[in-house]
Amino acid sequence: QLQLVESGGGWVQPGESLQLSCVGSGRILDDYAIAWFRQAPGKEREGVSCIGNNGGNAIYSEAVKGRFTVFKHNTKNTAYLRMTNLKPEDTAVYFCAAERRPGGGCSFGNMNYWGKGTQVTISS
Repeated sequence: QLQLVESGGGWVQPGESLQLSCVGSGRILDDYAIAWFRQAPGKEREGVSCIGNNGGNAIYSEAVKGRFTVFKHNTKNTAYLRMTNLKPEDTAVYFCAAERRPGGGCSFGNMNYWGKGTQVTISS
C-alpha cells in the first residue's frame, strides 16, 4: 500500500516562495502519476498540478500556471511542488495524491492515494 506524506508548508509573505515535498513509502513512485491539490477554508478542493510517472506531461491550473513547478525525483521516491510569487489566495491545505499509471500521463480525477496535507499560509 502506497503512503504519502507532505511537508514544507508554512507561513510566508506575498511574493515569497515555498517548496513542498511528497514522500512515498510502501511502493516506489516510478509507476505513479502524482498530483497536487489544495483546499482553502470554505472552498472545494481543487487540482493544482499533475505530473506523469516519468516526470513528463506536467499540467497546471490557470491560477498557478507560470508560478508553480511540479517535478519528481523517482530515485528519492519524492515529488515536489515549487511555488513562487505566492499570493494570499494561495493560502490552503495542500495535498499530494497518486495514481498508478506506468504508461505516462496524469489526470486529477483518478487519484487513489492521498496524503494528509500541509498548511500553506500567505499573508503580510
